[in-house]
Amino acid sequence: MLAGFAVPLTEVAFKFGPAEYFSLMVLGLIGAIVLASGSILKAVGMILLGLLMGLVGTDVNSGVARFSFDIPELTDGIGFIVIGMGVFGYGEIISNLGKHESERQVFAAEVKGLMPTKEDFRNMLPAVLRGTLLGSALGILPGGGATMSAFAAYTIEKKAKMRPGEVPFGKGNIRGVAGPESANNAASQTSFIPLLTLGIPPNAVMALMVGAMTIHNIQPGPQVMTSNPELFWGLIASMWIGNAMLIILNLPLIGIWIKLLTVPYRWLFPAIVLFCAIGVYSTNNNTFDIWMVGIFGVIGYTFIKLGIEPAPLLLGYVLGPMMEENLRRALLLSRGDWSVFVTRGLSASLLAVAALLLVIVLLPAVKRKREEAFVED
Repeated sequence: MLAGFAVPLTEVAFKFGPAEYFSLMVLGLIGAIVLASGSILKAVGMILLGLLMGLVGTDVNSGVARFSFDIPELTDGIGFIVIGMGVFGYGEIISNLGKHESERQVFAAEVKGLMPTKEDFRNMLPAVLRGTLLGSALGILPGGGATMSAFAAYTIEKKAKMRPGEVPFGKGNIRGVAGPESANNAASQTSFIPLLTLGIPPNAVMALMVGAMTIHNIQPGPQVMTSNPELFWGLIASMWIGNAMLIILNLPLIGIWIKLLTVPYRWLFPAIVLFCAIGVYSTNNNTFDIWMVGIFGVIGYTFIKLGIEPAPLLLGYVLGPMMEENLRRALLLSRGDWSVFVTRGLSASLLAVAALLLVIVLLPAVKRKREEAFVED
């Protein structure tokens, strides 16, 4: 993807202005509603909550702290890792503590061979293709990234039709691993496209790459492929080598990871809590983040009890600040004329696709099918 589509995608990206970026992010949020399972109202609520949480911190234009409640630690906003660890990590731990020991047993199959069988390949090939395409697309978009791609791919696999005799999700279905991992890997690598072609980092990891390249007097942008071809092709070669090294390192360790699943949960969960806290603290060296993870853990547990899928919240949180910035920039350039979003062809097309998706998902038959699938899950 990176080698073949970097140049044509650069030409498309040059046609994007603030209005187009805003419309693209609206389409991304509508896509999150489509992908989410269960109630549409709950999915919309999660996205709105994510958008509101993304507004916490210092205003980019005025430099004034907003929604920080005079708490100095909130002037930089709420960290993505804090929300993710709390809602998905601690929330799940609190939920599991309310179950009986027999209900908490994690499925651990006996390893009979390291290579997938023909049946495994047949089951996971569609998931790999879906995950690769989804991850490639989300990796290019601002705020997409590997984490969001993995969550979106897993949601799609849960919605995909099950084959007769296929193992359920949570009981060893290989699609639940193949899809998200393919999306994760694809997004990690296509994230380099906007960085190397436009000089725009689409996520925090790529922002660090900009710093690393600047230190070495390399200016990321359209000229990288011509002025530093050894860097461009070296990156692509490093991705092949890196994936090969992952296979070599991971295969011998599979037995160890499966043994971990046999550890009783009463011993396992304190270690999970501890390592999550250490990971969160290490990002900013701030104990306030640990308290915030605990709060979001309770919120995540509430979501589980109410049957709410939290993945759209993360997408709303990531895209919220960028949506606001591009909205304000577009209105500044158009002198407050809101019609700029529908008079520009590309922006109007993206909004039309978003509206079409929303209409489809609101159709009674589609809506009923979504809710039935959620109840079965």
